[in-house]
Amino acid sequence: MRSQISLRDANPFGLASAAAVERMLADIRDLAPEITAQAAEFEDARRIPPELVETLRSIGVFRIFTPRSHGGLELELPKALDVITALSRIDGSVGWDAMIGGASGLFLPLLPGETYDRILRDGPDVICAGSIAPVGTAEPAPGGGWRVSGRWPFASGCQHADWILGFCVMIRDGRPIPGRGGEAGPPLIRGFVLPARDWRIEDTWHVAGLRGTGSHHVSLQDALVPEEQFFDFLDGRPCVPGPLYQAVRQLLPLLHGAFSVGMAEAALAELIALAGTGRQQLRAPVPMRDSEVFHSDLGRIAAEVGAARAYHRAQVESHWRHALAGTLKDDALHAEGTQAGIWIASTCVHAADTCFALAGGAALYDSSPLQRRLRDLHAAAQHAAVHQRFYVDAGRALLDRAKAV
Repeated sequence: MRSQISLRDANPFGLASAAAVERMLADIRDLAPEITAQAAEFEDARRIPPELVETLRSIGVFRIFTPRSHGGLELELPKALDVITALSRIDGSVGWDAMIGGASGLFLPLLPGETYDRILRDGPDVICAGSIAPVGTAEPAPGGGWRVSGRWPFASGCQHADWILGFCVMIRDGRPIPGRGGEAGPPLIRGFVLPARDWRIEDTWHVAGLRGTGSHHVSLQDALVPEEQFFDFLDGRPCVPGPLYQAVRQLLPLLHGAFSVGMAEAALAELIALAGTGRQQLRAPVPMRDSEVFHSDLGRIAAEVGAARAYHRAQVESHWRHALAGTLKDDALHAEGTQAGIWIASTCVHAADTCFALAGGAALYDSSPLQRRLRDLHAAAQHAAVHQRFYVDAGRALLDRAKAV
């Protein structure tokens, strides 16, 4: 019987006990056969089935970052990311939607306290989907609030979400309101939330990878959003205390890293399992498991995956130390975490590519998990949080540091 994680599993410092985390990971392992058996169905339906979402909700997956003050687990950062990695080892779409839904617990505390309390009044297992692309507009409405219109892409898990968030350029009198840098800088951007029932979900998720995530477009047309349902992503102060909530942006690449590592570890395990069946490639003199060439390739892939895992763990622990010290909200640290996230994502993509190639023609079939791992990892690496173009931030930070010496 699967355990129900409760507030009793948290310690006096607001962080869930190691025993609670181990119970959750055990429940996730128990789910593995059921999820694996349904993987093709997830892809065909282009979403995670509601029954599985409710199972994940019941074992606490969507409250890993929710504060203890509101009934959540408020896991230490390394432990929370262990949960995401464990689910990603089983299935990419499940791991991705769990990552997005779990991250709700980091975003929502940026709302005003009364709004946050209202959203969580029925319990801590609230799922929030959405998109951080600032592709909407918000204009002041007569009588208060803002009129919001827009169409947001990649709203993973929107079909099972309770709330959906979006980001807007704030406009007054037909012109963008100046942001941080005044008139010469970028416009003011704010995030906002509305109940999922108020959004239109457009059936657009026809893609090559992460097919089961239901990452459709969501849209609004002239929707009235109260002022108290907006938040400041970059400079807002969280309405709850705790090390997790001081700088959400700094944590996002590390969430992606947890996903990538789990997926790459699974691809490596699946290649080893294939070799263990005694498979022998066309024109190969011996089976894969007896080939020194294969042994060499396998050792190299294992080293790559191990390096990605170690780099991720080191960066997570560094970020967590900063979080505990109250120094997480730092642009240089964000560049450092993004650099790590990009390298980890690209290294894991390369590992999956190599596993796929070594498996030969057998990996082409829909029945092979390797082709799904390859597609899902490539899709995940396209995300802005870990895209190659943002190495520029790390390079700039290095030069700035050198100039300061």
